[in-house]
Amino acid sequence: MAFFTLPVFPPFRLVRRLPLTFAALALAACTPLGIYHKPGATVAAMQDTLTNCEVEGLQRVPVDRRVERDPVRIVPRKVCDSAGNCTVVYDRVGGEIRTWDANAPLRQRVLNQCMAAQGYAFVELPACPQGVKRAAPTAATTILPRLAPNSCSIRNGDGTWQIVTPG
Repeated sequence: MAFFTLPVFPPFRLVRRLPLTFAALALAACTPLGIYHKPGATVAAMQDTLTNCEVEGLQRVPVDRRVERDPVRIVPRKVCDSAGNCTVVYDRVGGEIRTWDANAPLRQRVLNQCMAAQGYAFVELPACPQGVKRAAPTAATTILPRLAPNSCSIRNGDGTWQIVTPG
């Protein structure tokens, strides 16, 4: 009769990751909101136009995936035991593989041109201060408002966002 054991994943692994997850969410709430903006346009229309421009960009500037490998080096390392007997071992260092799209910057310029031709400008709105967040009713922006120098953004937990102009 054969016995086997299943690996047991201690619950502390999940617990250790929770603070990191919350930290990532908190950091995202503090980062600027980058969107294409046209006063009076609906968010749905902006997202539709963005999708069309992204498709146009991919058609005009296709992905050019590049692969690069770091050079591999063999590095000697001296290892000694408690009696003072030493030997040299060799470690392999490097050899990491990186991939990237060489056309991504050009495709981004094409996307920006396409959105500009439709009347949109890319803007980055800073995160609203805590006082503004607490005072603003929870909502999601559906129509892009006119922006003022003090306009800011609130990211909602469901992936939507709200543009607020205090005052």
